Amino acid sequence: MKIAALISRILLGLMFVVFGLNGLHPFIPMKDAPQMPEHAMQFAGALMATPYMHLIAFLQVLGGFLLLIGRFTILGLVILGPILFNILCFHIFFGAPGLAPGAFGTLLWFICFAYYFKHFSGVFAAKPE
Repeated sequence: MKIAALISRILLGLMFVVFGLNGLHPFIPMKDAPQMPEHAMQFAGALMATPYMHLIAFLQVLGGFLLLIGRFTILGLVILGPILFNILCFHIFFGAPGLAPGAFGTLLWFICFAYYFKHFSGVFAAKPE
């Protein structure tokens, strides 16, 4: 499990650093990207018209960097968890193509979560002290 968690942590970290940096300063060409439904384009356009997506991209880079260096790994997972949730929700509810990378990232996240579960156990306390 240790090796699977290490590989998952590094892959997830790389994934978010690369795509987060691409969100801050686009360098990956999108000319062959599949067409999204109109309502998905409107939603994404509304988010892109504000600095909101720059904040999300920064958080992706930060969370990915924390996973890559292996310091504050739990914080990195906490930062990236809601971002992955929103990626999945966007693709599922809007019917946008490209669900596979988000699903793969979620799988990697859950492998890391399972390995580091003891550090999350306080969150699941029914009656905190």
